[in-house]
Amino acid sequence: MDDHKNSPILELKKISKRFGAVQALSEVDFEVYPSEVVGLVGDNGAGKSTLVKVIAGTYQPDSGQYLFNGQEVSINNPHQADMLGIQTVYQDLALCDNLDVVANLYLGREVTQPVIPGLFNSIDETTMEQRALHFIDDLHVNIPSIRSRIATLSGGQRQSVAVARAVMWNSKVVLLDEPTAALGVEQTQQVKELIVRLREQGLGVVVISHNLVDIFDVSDRIIVLRLGKRIATFQTHVSNPEQVVSAITGAVFGATVNEAAN
Repeated sequence: MDDHKNSPILELKKISKRFGAVQALSEVDFEVYPSEVVGLVGDNGAGKSTLVKVIAGTYQPDSGQYLFNGQEVSINNPHQADMLGIQTVYQDLALCDNLDVVANLYLGREVTQPVIPGLFNSIDETTMEQRALHFIDDLHVNIPSIRSRIATLSGGQRQSVAVARAVMWNSKVVLLDEPTAALGVEQTQQVKELIVRLREQGLGVVVISHNLVDIFDVSDRIIVLRLGKRIATFQTHVSNPEQVVSAITGAVFGATVNEAAN
């Protein structure tokens, strides 16, 4: 991404969230711009999952502001986030193994056509297949066929289908939770290339990962959480993994390193 002349598509300000005695997030700021990949990193317990679930509408923050396209919004459930164009792909992918790619892409959003007007509709398989093929081609997703059953696909292909489903419905922001976990080298490369294409198409992409090699390969900025606080922001192209690890482990605790600047 060249600069930050544009505004964040998604911005959280001073988000706090407590679970009983545990302060999971403490006045966390977060932003992602159109055509930007943000890496979100931190140790277990740093607050990454809680922040993602706040963005996705699964959790409601105790305090703070949630802005989308510069407007403050109230997100009380995942459906409201979905309606804004915010999609999350979790590690379990939530794909149906026994269905083919087309059916998974359209699950819950099937295209229908009237058989008996006003009484009975049938699923319009032809339209769904044509649209799915066009979309998969646009994203250069490498699968044997859009009629392949999910169970027959590799891990990288399954991940790619899950990401494609997330961005197919006019999405603006997509959050990817450990998208390359348990994938081989070739499959990981396939997913990373897909992330780059999402950025090229203007989406804001958030990648949550413990794999700093992958984060450095695809991200524009890296945001570090530690103990529920945002403690560092790195511009990827002028940073190195050692700096990020230092921030994650607390060697620069309380500092904002290499803060994003115009």
